[in-house]
Amino acid sequence: MGFLTGKTAIITGAGRAVLSDGRCGSIGYGIATAYAKEGANLVITGRNVKKLEDAKEELERLYGIKVLILQADIAAGADNEATVNMVVEKTIEAFGRIDVLINNAQASASGVALSDHTTEQFDLSMYSGLYATFYYMKACYPHLKKTEGSVINFASGAGLFGNYGQCAYAAAKEGIRGLTRVAATEWGRDNINVNVVCPLAWTAQLEQFQNAYPEAFEKNVKMPPVGHFGDSELEIGRVCVQLAHPDFKFMTGETLTLEGGLGQRP
Repeated sequence: MGFLTGKTAIITGAGRAVLSDGRCGSIGYGIATAYAKEGANLVITGRNVKKLEDAKEELERLYGIKVLILQADIAAGADNEATVNMVVEKTIEAFGRIDVLINNAQASASGVALSDHTTEQFDLSMYSGLYATFYYMKACYPHLKKTEGSVINFASGAGLFGNYGQCAYAAAKEGIRGLTRVAATEWGRDNINVNVVCPLAWTAQLEQFQNAYPEAFEKNVKMPPVGHFGDSELEIGRVCVQLAHPDFKFMTGETLTLEGGLGQRP
């Protein structure tokens, strides 16, 4: 029984993805696994229903928790507030409470130079990342206030360091970073813990890129100074577990940059 037993976490973008060696292959699924091991019931969202169903089957079978899956896509031209409100309402119907909100989902058209970026590509990043984070935070706020819960958002080194070909992604992530700091200021009086994580993890997408295009991988993907990429569950997922611990309140508003498993506060 973990310290999150009986609590409920919403994790966006948490469909099942695994590496060739069986480890968690995406940040969202790594977080979901870490939370499941601590006994939390989960609400996981995403666009791919099959990946959500696979995640539900494995997490419930291995860890004895309950998982509610909800297809949800925040995109330009959609009624996004209604989509998010649906997720929150169904979470309350199923579990009666929200203790942790983790805004992990993000889509982008990476590799496209700023001068070539289209409005549609820019919107893809802004809606799936920044707007989704904004809508979920607003909708979950009354429930997090009741539980004195936690919000964990995701930014990126792309925004911190200005990665080539990631203008929209970087803009969305820097917006999320600013939004998080404001929420930490405004919601601290409600005892809501609000943090942002800038991760660097070894994922199934990176593994597939390395296998399919080894020369391009060698040219574009740089090994962190510590000599390895972060593990989605053991390093990033466990950090997110720690950020939901009641004793972590004093860290509200900090930015955690995870590069190869090292947590640093700028």
